[in-house]
Amino acid sequence: MKLMIASDIHGSAKWCERMLEAWRAEAPDRLVLLGDLLYHGPRNDLPEDYAPKRVIAMLNDVAPHLLCVRGNCEAEVDQMVLSFPVMADYMALLVDGHALYATHGHVHGEDNPPPLMPGDFLLCGHTHVPGCRRHETFTYLNPGSVSIPKNGTPHSYCVLEGGVMTWKDLEGGEFDRQVLW
Repeated sequence: MKLMIASDIHGSAKWCERMLEAWRAEAPDRLVLLGDLLYHGPRNDLPEDYAPKRVIAMLNDVAPHLLCVRGNCEAEVDQMVLSFPVMADYMALLVDGHALYATHGHVHGEDNPPPLMPGDFLLCGHTHVPGCRRHETFTYLNPGSVSIPKNGTPHSYCVLEGGVMTWKDLEGGEFDRQVLW
């Protein structure tokens, strides 16, 4: 199974379109979105080409391919305009016999993980900073942000295939690769 994982679109039509171009090129089995799809929230400046209605249309067009969790900027009204579920706080994925706990990261994250078994993986967005850090009982994975990257990181996403996580920027370059299993 090949997964593309992205987070924190924050209503940017430009960067959503770039993400969907990458999705088409990657041709994964599913696109996993880790929340904060439509709104920028009070702590972020408006992202480039802020147009939530256009993002709604773009994501609804690919709804059957999406697996999503709720970010801290999602509200119940968002579910009324999106044709795929976005209100789950987390989801558990079983990939190649490995458990991946996917959540936005604002409640359970790297510093406050949910109960996990040794060897599990915690997928989070929220920080807008890509990363992979191995802890005693779990591995933390973050794709970074599609539209508002922080700490000098690129507009990014990652791809999980065959036990290898690859971080890519939306300019087409690979900037990290980790063998997970």
